[in-house]
Amino acid sequence: MKIAITGQYNRTMTTKDINSESLELHKRLKGVLTVTPKGELNTREELSLYYTPGVGAVSSYIAEHPHEAKDYLWSNNLVAVVSDGSAVLGLGDIGPEAAMPVMEGKSMIFKHFGRVDAVPIVLDVHTADEIVAAVKAIAPSFGGINLEDIAAPKCFEIEERLKKELTIPIMHDDQHGTAIVVLAGLMNAMKVVGKSLSDTKIVLMGAGAAGVAVARLLHDYANPNIVAVDSKGVVSPDRDDLNPQKKLLASFSHGTDNGRTIQDALKGADIFVGVSVGNLLTRQDIALMNKDAVVVAMANPIPEIYPDEARAGGAKVVATGRSDFPNQVNNALAFPGIFRGALDHKVKAITEQHKVAAAKAIAEFIPNPTPDTIIPSIFAEGLADKIASVIK
Repeated sequence: MKIAITGQYNRTMTTKDINSESLELHKRLKGVLTVTPKGELNTREELSLYYTPGVGAVSSYIAEHPHEAKDYLWSNNLVAVVSDGSAVLGLGDIGPEAAMPVMEGKSMIFKHFGRVDAVPIVLDVHTADEIVAAVKAIAPSFGGINLEDIAAPKCFEIEERLKKELTIPIMHDDQHGTAIVVLAGLMNAMKVVGKSLSDTKIVLMGAGAAGVAVARLLHDYANPNIVAVDSKGVVSPDRDDLNPQKKLLASFSHGTDNGRTIQDALKGADIFVGVSVGNLLTRQDIALMNKDAVVVAMANPIPEIYPDEARAGGAKVVATGRSDFPNQVNNALAFPGIFRGALDHKVKAITEQHKVAAAKAIAEFIPNPTPDTIIPSIFAEGLADKIASVIK
């Protein structure tokens, strides 16, 4: 059973309005998910087929032919959405129970856009060892694992270990879903401004999970000059406070003197990518960038700079993480199709090549990009299937 939304959503709704209606909706529904059987249990014959004694034959067959298990189980189309609640949206470490509404919503997106069954799982354990052990223990029940809202830097270790130790696709969406959509948007933005991504200088503000993933994918695809900036300033090799991920970020810079501050870094930059905090930049900061600058300001709900301010500073293309402005960078554009393809084609691991292919598929969905249309809508019909077709 589906329940229609009674309120009238529109772009003039305030955050207070949306929050109030969302609270009422979730309380009324008592969670947004349910399980619907594919068959009926109205007769003794049906009970015998779906459960005992008939189900014993299925279990016996799987025991003898384990490689055929997914042909008989819903795990052929099932993803676990796993979080420990340590980095939920912009709310921080709010714990597993408070993370559950987000995981439920993510599972709805999987089903609606990718026709993928997804189960939200929140873990009341928080070390890398504990999370890896828990996910490995439940892995036989699933065809894929979507890690979600797990804080950096442990999220890097957790994903890498699970990818090595399991033979089903693993993806930390906060990292890679974001990176894929950013790359897709920049592919189209370069068409609008007439530049080559490999020749650009990119200032990346934010050195957490999403920032590292964005930088790695952009580096692998085009090797632009990437200058990372964190809360202490430019991430340069001469700093003595860099963890392994920030050392990696520092290596993506092409060795020029980028100064110490975000303003120093923006001088002569072509692209700004923000995964940090709101109201970070002004129009005067954008004016330091090269002509026809591209600004991707993804802090939510308040972007690093609002689109009108960025354009006043000279930006030609502006994207944010919000749905009420053009060019929304939404990782939900990517993950339903990626897992749809991985499940359909029995992919055992999601590779860098898959990520680039997904980004290209998203970008190609906009054949004639404009400043206000470099990224398709999440509601674009056929998008998930197009992405799925390249995940092989």
